[in-house]
Amino acid sequence: MGLLLDYMLADGVYLQARLEGEKQCLLVIIGATPEGKKELVGFTDGYRESAQNWRELLLDLKARGLTVAPKLAVGDGALGFWKALEEIWPKTQAQRCWVHKTMNVLNNFPKSLHGKAKSDLQNIWMAETKEDASKAFDLFIEKYQAKYPKATHCLSKDREELLNFYDFPAEHWKHIRTTNPIESTFATVKHRTKRSKNCLSSPNSFCYGV
Repeated sequence: MGLLLDYMLADGVYLQARLEGEKQCLLVIIGATPEGKKELVGFTDGYRESAQNWRELLLDLKARGLTVAPKLAVGDGALGFWKALEEIWPKTQAQRCWVHKTMNVLNNFPKSLHGKAKSDLQNIWMAETKEDASKAFDLFIEKYQAKYPKATHCLSKDREELLNFYDFPAEHWKHIRTTNPIESTFATVKHRTKRSKNCLSSPNSFCYGV
């Protein structure tokens, strides 16, 4: 039986344990059905989140029954995933993860301004409407562009992809503006492998629900 997903959350989870001398990365996809149910639909080991690794995982999902493209995919700035997605499901809209983007933007501010800048960023993704979010976005750029151009460029270059979630039902927003559910799901795995060395063997791809 095929799987119908409105949303797809994708992220690379890096473990402290090493595989053949390389730090292990799990490529993970969590899906959300039109009814709002979340489930782990696929994961595999990957090498630095390459486009080829993501491509193989997406093709595996497609072969196992995910034949209808998700409406929205949520991910961080890893170019490999977006390149693979564009090839496999070019009509799926992209949503950049606000948690990852916030960290990236704050890296361009002095620590003394992190609290203020983070609050201003929250005014964008927690706005009641897309129009209000756009106004908060413009205000952030206006406030910080002169003194912190790297920070404002980091934000503005992904403007469309950061605000796409507003085009979907409001009750889904909190689930589709970040890939945090993946971090939460694999937190225990990361904890258990934190002090391990050379304890992993290369698994095949795993897919669930398709």
